[in-house]
Amino acid sequence: MIGVYLSGTGNTQHCVELLCKTIDPDAKVIPIEDSSAVTEIHAADEIVLGYPTQFSNVPFMVRDFIQSHSVLWRGKKVFCLVTMGAFSGDGAGCAARLLRKAGAQILGGMHIKMPDSVCDSKLLKKTVEQNQQIIAEADKKIKAAAKDILHGKYPQDGLSVSAHIAGLFGQRLWFSEKTKGYSDRLKISQACTGCGICTKICPMHNLELKHGKAVPHGKCTMCYRCISCCPKQAITLLGNMVQEQTRFEKFSR
Repeated sequence: MIGVYLSGTGNTQHCVELLCKTIDPDAKVIPIEDSSAVTEIHAADEIVLGYPTQFSNVPFMVRDFIQSHSVLWRGKKVFCLVTMGAFSGDGAGCAARLLRKAGAQILGGMHIKMPDSVCDSKLLKKTVEQNQQIIAEADKKIKAAAKDILHGKYPQDGLSVSAHIAGLFGQRLWFSEKTKGYSDRLKISQACTGCGICTKICPMHNLELKHGKAVPHGKCTMCYRCISCCPKQAITLLGNMVQEQTRFEKFSR
């Protein structure tokens, strides 16, 4: 088993690592943007694919990766792990359908509530203590799932017809424009000092420094990694002002 994930603020990385390492302490877990991801998936029989749900959909970077490497998934056994803030719909099912088309066998799916990571919105914000409790409950759910998986019983979150309908009509139809491709809505204010942190951590290499300022290139996967890490809070996406920068480490102490 290997774990492959897209994680902006650390939520999904934590969940994939905990699940995989609980099942197999020697399991390898890597970010999807890692240059070795294709090689590792090719060599593995069973893969945990983790990502945050976006408006009840799969981040376009993950969809693009699956479809661009469709031959890679043929005959693979895949478990979809989805992190969410409040509503997931059929977050696992969205990737599962793409993977099935590519010839993969879907073992199951799992939806895990984690601290909200949308830094430029006031919605869903909670205290540190509340977020710590969310993580504690998530860890408990993951460990219980790992125990079941070791006995051959895989969770089936987000894979049913009812989940598909909930995801489609609950969010995906109304917000389809936001998730149909990479976003060109990333905004960088004059507060940017050109430190270069965002250019180094973006999984899409979407940012570069020009004349001492960060400049986006319209290929944002909405992971919120750069927004969470900008020391000047100069980057926004869905909102216009950073409300609270969010990293998993902040709540895991």
